[in-house]
Amino acid sequence: MRLIGGNIVLADKGLDDWKHVEPNDYIISLRSFQGGLEMSRVTGCVTWHYIVLRPRQEIYPDYYKHLFKCDGYIAELNSTCQYLRDGQDLRFSNFVQVPLPIPPIAEQRAIAAYLDKACAEVDRAIEAAETSIEEYLTYKHSITYATVIGGIGKSPLKRTGVEWMSEIPEEWNTIEVGRLAEQIKNSNDGMLETNLLSLSYGTVRRRDINSNEGLLPASFESYNIIEDGDIVLRFTDLQNDQKSLRVGRATERGIITSAYVVIRPNEYESSRYIYYALHSYDLRKGFYGMGAGVRQGLKWQEARYIQIPQPPLEEQIAIADYLDAKCAEIDAAIEAKRNIIDELKAYRKSLVYEYVTGKREVPCQ
Repeated sequence: MRLIGGNIVLADKGLDDWKHVEPNDYIISLRSFQGGLEMSRVTGCVTWHYIVLRPRQEIYPDYYKHLFKCDGYIAELNSTCQYLRDGQDLRFSNFVQVPLPIPPIAEQRAIAAYLDKACAEVDRAIEAAETSIEEYLTYKHSITYATVIGGIGKSPLKRTGVEWMSEIPEEWNTIEVGRLAEQIKNSNDGMLETNLLSLSYGTVRRRDINSNEGLLPASFESYNIIEDGDIVLRFTDLQNDQKSLRVGRATERGIITSAYVVIRPNEYESSRYIYYALHSYDLRKGFYGMGAGVRQGLKWQEARYIQIPQPPLEEQIAIADYLDAKCAEIDAAIEAKRNIIDELKAYRKSLVYEYVTGKREVPCQ
């Protein structure tokens, strides 16, 4: 709980119906159709929703740990069920339909040992790339915040009395964001718009309206139509989801869920700066202190009183131009790292598949 900054629910009664798990047991989980079977390293219990598997004959557990996570096996497991996307779970009856290879124990042990070592090397490379991404993001966030509250050049500063931006240039003012923008509610009645948008990691992105991935409604008439320059705010679950970025800016017309708050700046020219200002407020965890109680949410009627810096309009545009260019450079470096991670993960999958299926032999040590 100290590590993640949130609560963990501990079950201390009603465990009679739960299933006992021993080390090296395998578990069919609710998401096995996506990620394969899980192997337990510890003794414990799982709810009755899960299926616990225990070998009937001698095996080397780590060999099957790799086998059950490879794409080929997952695809075969999924082929035993036709209705996965309609909510049907994978059961033991699905598992027994997929034939399993049974190499000699010595070979199982050798394959597992080789894959443990090879995959660990790949995982270290992935971790290094992910660490680099975190460093880029930290740099991007610091540049954004410093520029929003301090401008591009060096100017004498004055105190503001506002906690999240203690000092700003002397010629600037502070202003409530509600005086610069208004909330927009424009329902997609009659399905006039079909360009589906979503807020993801602080960016408003396109999404395939016909995709079966994720939970999408049967109708999008309750969604809001938004325009280029509108700012999207996600004010739900404020205390629990502390790593999420809650502010995005639309760059095209489309529809987005009405669960988000959409605001439209009074002047289009200031839209980018207002976005960066609210984004900086978000980076300083300003929203987390605003949602209280069970709802842990926020309404625009409350958020509109947030104070942000107000430079002259020409300086707002200059700041937005600078941050657009600077953030694009950093984003390009991050994207290059993400491509490396994708390639490493693909290599890892290929490596596991080829060795557990015997397509490649373990090198002699």
